[in-house]
Amino acid sequence: MKSERLLSALLLLQAQGRMVERELAERLEVSQRTAHRDMEALCAAGIPLRAHRGVHGGWELEKGWRTRVPGLDDAELWGLLMAQPSAPGDRRTSAAASRAFEKLLAAMPAAMKTQAEFIRARLHIDPAGWRPVVEDLTMLPIVQDAVMRDAKLTFAYTRADGQASLRTVDPLGLVSKQATWYLVARSAEGIRTYRISRIKNAVALAVQFERPKNFNLAKAWARSTQELGRSKQRYEASLALSPEGVAALAQWVSLQEIAQPEPLIEGWKAFAVQFDSRYAAQFVALGLGSKALVLGPEELRGDVAREVARMAARSRRQSAR
Repeated sequence: MKSERLLSALLLLQAQGRMVERELAERLEVSQRTAHRDMEALCAAGIPLRAHRGVHGGWELEKGWRTRVPGLDDAELWGLLMAQPSAPGDRRTSAAASRAFEKLLAAMPAAMKTQAEFIRARLHIDPAGWRPVVEDLTMLPIVQDAVMRDAKLTFAYTRADGQASLRTVDPLGLVSKQATWYLVARSAEGIRTYRISRIKNAVALAVQFERPKNFNLAKAWARSTQELGRSKQRYEASLALSPEGVAALAQWVSLQEIAQPEPLIEGWKAFAVQFDSRYAAQFVALGLGSKALVLGPEELRGDVAREVARMAARSRRQSAR
């Protein structure tokens, strides 16, 4: 609605200061002509806006003028309360977020505060997944400081394959994916993503860098995840599973039923399963024990058979002592 768009434009100007019509149009997802008409409508409504001409022109509110944000409706209040302060994953960051959250709630009007407490009594967000992920976020405050100061950052980094190296980058932003944090930065090779838990000995340098114009963190993250998806090779295995095996594995990976390549035990079914690696497939097959049978590829059948033989031999030697 136009009224909501006008309020959004007003809040943008209040938060960002001077803005050109092109930027306003992009943020509000309208044409520049519509953005211009919105500015004229705000002026006609008595909002003290100033129009600046020229290359560095734009629109801005008179200095010191503020507007009061209207009350939140139920949907907006639910959305606010669902953004739990425990989400960052780092204890100190979560504590600071919790303090800010409580201050925000305390500043609400009495009626809204009562409604917020009513909702909080009926809502709990557990940010931890069922599979515990232990992330070392020791370096997060240092990285955060460099991001906020546009300061170059140097650190030791260990990739997922174990390869370690020293990096010096321009830190552009932080991304939180559940309890895992990532740094998006500009390196000599271009825009790259680094997992915070793999960063060691980080130092925010005194040298500042010039931030790329029109850099969009959300778009950069989307490109990074797409590239990761394309580059990440998957390992497909064919497994025969008992009903218990199906129930155990279905909660972790997607199972695609396939035609049974050979007669199976009654009640068992054959599935094509995607794993991150050959080792991951071996690990799962061994973990399922008698609930699973590897049908292919042949290399995986050999891996599992050899490992079972080694386990049996080790058990016999232990029993013989």
